Amino acid sequence: MEQFVIETRGLTKKFNKFAAVKDLNLRVPKGALYGFLGPNGAGKSTTIRLLLGLIKPTKGTIHLFNQDLTKHRLEILSRVGSIVEAPSYYEHLTAYENLEITRKILQLPKNEIDKALEIVKLSKWKNQRVKNFSLGMKQRLGIAQFLMGNRELLILDEPTNGLDPAGVREIRELIISLPEMMNATVLISSHILNEVELITDHVGIIHRGKLLFQGTLAELKVRGRNEIVIKANPLHKAVEFLKGKGYAVALKGISFTYPEGTSIWKR
Repeated sequence: MEQFVIETRGLTKKFNKFAAVKDLNLRVPKGALYGFLGPNGAGKSTTIRLLLGLIKPTKGTIHLFNQDLTKHRLEILSRVGSIVEAPSYYEHLTAYENLEITRKILQLPKNEIDKALEIVKLSKWKNQRVKNFSLGMKQRLGIAQFLMGNRELLILDEPTNGLDPAGVREIRELIISLPEMMNATVLISSHILNEVELITDHVGIIHRGKLLFQGTLAELKVRGRNEIVIKANPLHKAVEFLKGKGYAVALKGISFTYPEGTSIWKR
């Protein structure tokens, strides 16, 4: 039986009469790098706030690590690291000093600071003031904050938003390394399909508060192929025509396959 670090059932959140999240059944397998994909306003951030206990659901249940969030909130969230919107830090302090504040609040050993800085590749700049950091470096520092304490679930809301291409690449490489390096499950939200394809192995697609697809990235690619029913008489002339246009044609009923992988089916 597959283990789910995140599992919601019938999760719904209404603001007055507007349903931001509708009957959401989210399942994030243990160890997955899960991309939560959807356009702006689809319900991604609302879902993440629900998962973190920042807002209460109108109805439905949330289980993290097989425990009910409403009954075991503090215990569960001690195992979760998150960035919702922009990370917060003191710009007049150094990277090390910012993490020292986090360490004291969490009552962690001193070595947690250098460990986190090493993971996000900021060790060289640990004594520099954060106000001199690039946006990408600030985002990495924010990630370092929530890595402290060996978190088992990492949740990032639009982690590359507003970054330049170099910053996007840095954050992408860091996120990809986290499941193995931290032995953690990672959920990231994004409105950019290409970003999700490059980073994740599992995907959930949300639109207008509803989950349209959930599964592996490979399953999404298979389901994403366009299928069109073609009726032709005689069929052999249609096959010859498509071959002449450079299409790979396979006969099964009749299946016409575009070079880029889109399929046309005659059943």
